[in-house]
Amino acid sequence: MTAMTHCPDRPGFLPRLSSHHLSRERLIEPMLVSTARVKLLCAPAGSGKSALLTECLLRAPEQYRVCWLPLAGESLSAADFLLRLTQALGLPSADEPGLLAHLARLQTPTWLFLDDYCRAPNPELDRMLDRLLAVASPALTWWLGSRRRPPCNWPRLLLDDELYECEGRALAFIEAEVVQLLAHVEPTLAAQTATRVVERSGGWCAGVRIALLNGCPWSGEQGRSATLLDYLQHELFNTLPPELVEVWQVLVHLPRFNASLCEHLFGTGEGAQWLHALQEMGCFIEPWEDSVEWLRVFEPLARAMREEPTTAGRSWHRRACQWFSAKEDWQGAFEQALLAQEHEVAVSLLQHFSFEHLFKRQNVSLLLKLHERLGEQLTLGTPQRVGLITAALLFAGRFEQAAACIGQLARFTPQPTAPLQRQLLARWQAQQGWLLHLQGRMPAARAHFIEALDELAAEAWPARLLCLSGLTQQALLNADLDGAQAYNRDALCLARAQGSLLFEGLLELDHAQLLEQRGAPRRAGQLLADINEMLSRQADRPTPLLGRIALRRGRLALCQGQDELAGECFQAGLDDCLHSQDKHVLYGFLGQAQMAANQRDYALAFDRLREAERLMQQRQIPDTVYRGVLLQISSHFWLQQGRPELAQEALTRVLRHYRGPHARQAPPATLQLIARIEYQLVLAQTYLHQAQDPLDRLKELLEDAQRHAMLALETELQLVICEVADLIGEPALARTALEAGLAQVNRCNGQQALRELCLRQPDLLGRVREEVPQAILAADAGLLSSRELEVLGLIAQGNSNQQIAEQLFISLHTVKTHARRIHSKLGVERRTQAVAKAKAIGIVG
Repeated sequence: MTAMTHCPDRPGFLPRLSSHHLSRERLIEPMLVSTARVKLLCAPAGSGKSALLTECLLRAPEQYRVCWLPLAGESLSAADFLLRLTQALGLPSADEPGLLAHLARLQTPTWLFLDDYCRAPNPELDRMLDRLLAVASPALTWWLGSRRRPPCNWPRLLLDDELYECEGRALAFIEAEVVQLLAHVEPTLAAQTATRVVERSGGWCAGVRIALLNGCPWSGEQGRSATLLDYLQHELFNTLPPELVEVWQVLVHLPRFNASLCEHLFGTGEGAQWLHALQEMGCFIEPWEDSVEWLRVFEPLARAMREEPTTAGRSWHRRACQWFSAKEDWQGAFEQALLAQEHEVAVSLLQHFSFEHLFKRQNVSLLLKLHERLGEQLTLGTPQRVGLITAALLFAGRFEQAAACIGQLARFTPQPTAPLQRQLLARWQAQQGWLLHLQGRMPAARAHFIEALDELAAEAWPARLLCLSGLTQQALLNADLDGAQAYNRDALCLARAQGSLLFEGLLELDHAQLLEQRGAPRRAGQLLADINEMLSRQADRPTPLLGRIALRRGRLALCQGQDELAGECFQAGLDDCLHSQDKHVLYGFLGQAQMAANQRDYALAFDRLREAERLMQQRQIPDTVYRGVLLQISSHFWLQQGRPELAQEALTRVLRHYRGPHARQAPPATLQLIARIEYQLVLAQTYLHQAQDPLDRLKELLEDAQRHAMLALETELQLVICEVADLIGEPALARTALEAGLAQVNRCNGQQALRELCLRQPDLLGRVREEVPQAILAADAGLLSSRELEVLGLIAQGNSNQQIAEQLFISLHTVKTHARRIHSKLGVERRTQAVAKAKAIGIVG
């Protein structure tokens, strides 16, 4: 509820804003512009409804009459409400017909604000409100803030275009707004803090304010806040009857629930009613993942409340497990069994799981926790259970434990018949093949995959798909793109024939890597965007798979210079992979590091690399998974910083791992790792004047890339040849290689390769500008991201930074950051210079 103050230029007492108030134009402007007669803000406590209404009131035109009625959520009778409303309007009597007639005859434009409308359902009062809202006076505008949506004739108002409704989700703070609240904090720390605050609070206004008051976001505290508990006590629990408080405190511990489950938990005839009452009173009950049936408590609140110890929690989870089992919802039953700490029950439920369940929700993480608790006992049941646990361990990068788990299949031999024995052996080969493949032992892995495919029966199609995926990845690592395409096509046909969208998504990741190697990152990105959209609509969110898809989309966006999309994808993929214990979380950190390096923020770039290494070591993932790629990326940054001696030492050491009689293959997610190590080593040696025949070595790599039609790698190599030729004094070859490289950049959308060349040698393009001006000018344009081009266009139109922020709905700080990056990339210092150069090279008209 908003505090009141006397306003000299308007009669009576009007609300005032907090000294910490942040004006949010993205919410205010649409409400003020709307011509609807009724403006409805419906959201739970602490969502900022009163502050938003207050700011709209304070912006009312001078000739308008404003009337503010603070109802404080009180349970009023219709008569009490009528009395307060007529008094606020200055009418002589509290008579409904008289009030309706007065409202219908209004000549002076009037804004009537009802702040915090009655929280408890009152049919008589709600019917009166409905009659009042039906008065179609063009001079009267209703502004209504409420925790619940009164049962008025909203459809009619909506159809008549007389209703503007701002839902609770829209009221949440976004990161840019939290950054503005942290104006007193250093910008980089403010951005990091804002991210953590929004993640922790979901942008809920009260939650954000409590987090900032406590100071916990940047001190790393994650526990419950006493302020939050006090707030909930006063704003939620004190307004509910005791039985609803108890129901809410049970529901907060359930990941999802519906009316039927509530009937089972709280009693037939009462459970569904109580759930409906909590929903109607705005008690933070919201749809679960946009479902029409399932609900949940607002997750940030639920997470905080689950930290409250409860002795009765296990019994509620046991009862929920029984309900899910009766419904044959094995996913829900498994989750509830683990929450009830009924581990034996959870293990027994695994008989209903297929391999596809591994990629649903947090199942990998749950299986890993179950394995840590029960160990070998978990693998004593069936080969199917062994396969599930093995797959989870391989997914997380726990290779030693996976090898031990695969060994447990020996317990199930011999099988009763020879065909069954062959099937068991084939399943063992499929799992052993993937273990060897992930360990970098290609020949042995390939043999296992091929032999398993020869024996696996038709009903073992998931194992067949995994073998085909492994062979696809090995073909890609060997630069056999045609072979990779053939394996991938067979696998996709089989997945689609089985109607498995999840496996199709898994195989499309391989397909996207193939397209990237062929120089078609745009097609690859669209392919993954489409499959991501389809998978996101599934009832059980395939979190691990969506995480991997997001990371690959981030990589493809980065290659094409789409920095904004890349940043969003890397963050989304990082979050999902962290939750699902996926070893691919490494590539989220690497992507963020490369984005930081693109802005010459090497402190942040190396911080991201250190965080990746720390997490890999913390999870005891073998260094074969991450060591090589971390050293290669580090060397990449050292070359940009002018520190070739560090790059040479690291690259020489890591290359030994991938060459010689005991060489390992590169990790499957880094197809060009070895080629990049080799050309970066040539670069480092050239900078140190220690290279022997550097151009010959690079031309060998280029011919190999051209022979296998690896256009993305060919683009990088042409630009590196240009750089080396320039360093050793061969300008003609440098020009030729640059022209070829720029042609490939335009053909394959390879803006990142060009950007990396400019980061290593900022003046290189200038030295050949007279020779290939148009190509170089196009290259300059390619260095800017789509958002930077948008900002530059608005600068050229004469807009101020504040105007640009308002037009693009971003913060002023973000606009200044974009402007600083534009100046750096174009090599200018002022806005006028940036506009002049942009016009000269044709970026803007």
